[in-house]
Amino acid sequence: MNSKQVVLITGSSTGFGRLFTETLARKGHTVFATMRDPGGRNAKNASEIRTLAQNESLPIHVLELDVTDDASVERATDAAVSKAGRIDVAINNAGYFLTGLEEAVTTEQARRLMDTNFLGPVRVNRAVLPHMRRQRSGVLMHISSGAGRVVLPSAGFYCASKFALEALAESYSYELAAQGIESVIVEPGAYETAVFGNSVTAADVARTNTYGAAKEFPAKLNAALLSTVGNAQEVADAVLRIVETPAGEKQLRYRISAASFGVDEINALSRQVQASMLEAFGIAADTKFLKGKAVGSV
Repeated sequence: MNSKQVVLITGSSTGFGRLFTETLARKGHTVFATMRDPGGRNAKNASEIRTLAQNESLPIHVLELDVTDDASVERATDAAVSKAGRIDVAINNAGYFLTGLEEAVTTEQARRLMDTNFLGPVRVNRAVLPHMRRQRSGVLMHISSGAGRVVLPSAGFYCASKFALEALAESYSYELAAQGIESVIVEPGAYETAVFGNSVTAADVARTNTYGAAKEFPAKLNAALLSTVGNAQEVADAVLRIVETPAGEKQLRYRISAASFGVDEINALSRQVQASMLEAFGIAADTKFLKGKAVGSV
């Protein structure tokens, strides 16, 4: 794989995605910064990114991509491949936070959340994988969260979306390893980005109000998270290191946080359990990367 990668990033208008775009491009990687409606609701963000690229001569291209729309994902992927000839890394970053007691979350709110946080990466991966498989190289990167491993009351649906994403990403890692394609999971802790400001609140207030003291969980959780936020550039720097890690040497999971909250221990135990299970089913050898590195090894 070339030392300079072609990277497609979803949700690049603000937050982690914006930082990933700038950080990777400044190191010479070609970045397709994708977002919804760059000519409308995200016009200001798109313009700022294009201006930065022009002023600093950075290899950044802004593309329209809505992760909830199959056709939009396909168009953006085709445009990137047409422009750069390949896609080496797809960073599934688009997502949002849903807060509130679970009974108060409507089925429509749950559906929308899963459509973005879980099915969004499904669409992106399905679009880029045919290109990566032809190359016999590539990286699917999934921006999860510590909440993809531990459960927070009043964030259960968000946790569910990230638990689902992690299960999918890990399965990809086994299925694609022999084709030279890696699937990795990034698990940030609480960092200062637009995700909290853009969060959605459970809509059924009438049900929330019947919960007594428990109805204070969302406010307590949000206050605790906001009081511990770190500098989001730490996550962008980690993503850069992962992108630049040689093929076959990447870990399955990367926890990026000042506090573990037991996530590191869960990941370590999971590696052992998964290795035993793959061995028991007789497919361990088939899940190894071409270079012979065990997928998920540290």
